[in-house]
Amino acid sequence: MLEHTGLAFTTTTSPVDETLHAPHTPDAAVQTLARRKVRPVAQSHPAALVLAADTVVAHDGDILTKPEDAAHARAMLCRLSGTTHTVHTGLALAHTASEREVTRVETTTVALASLSGSEIRAYVESGSPMDKAGGYGIQDHTAPFFVKQIKGDYFNVVGLPLRCLYSTLHQSFGDLLDSPTAAQP
Repeated sequence: MLEHTGLAFTTTTSPVDETLHAPHTPDAAVQTLARRKVRPVAQSHPAALVLAADTVVAHDGDILTKPEDAAHARAMLCRLSGTTHTVHTGLALAHTASEREVTRVETTTVALASLSGSEIRAYVESGSPMDKAGGYGIQDHTAPFFVKQIKGDYFNVVGLPLRCLYSTLHQSFGDLLDSPTAAQP
């Protein structure tokens, strides 16, 4: 998705633990995790503009993580079936050399159609839910059959709210965007 920005970039895995030890609202959780991810990478690459993001699904006040196993994925999909939930993504952008760090949160509402047991079973057996918050990916080949309505940024549900990223880059780091190393660690 970053290719849509037109910026040159490389990817690096942040070495942080993504476990939240205290109760958090969904917005606070994604901001905390994105900030936690961005800082060690930005410190290792002080001249680079570094981006980190984290996405969670929230339903009835609970944060739904990535499924631990197939049974957990089925349980999450059963819970979301026929209901509306929210997807929250936290963005953190940091540029150590200029001592700047900015975080933003984007929230999108998604309504899923009622799913049959066989639909849920087939989707879980495909393996697709296993690395996705809430146990589903809107970009998956079968998602158009499950997603009834979306209010907000589609790309946020995929995991990177491009409009929010674009506006934050230009508002807070516009002076770095012409630099050939701005998006590269």
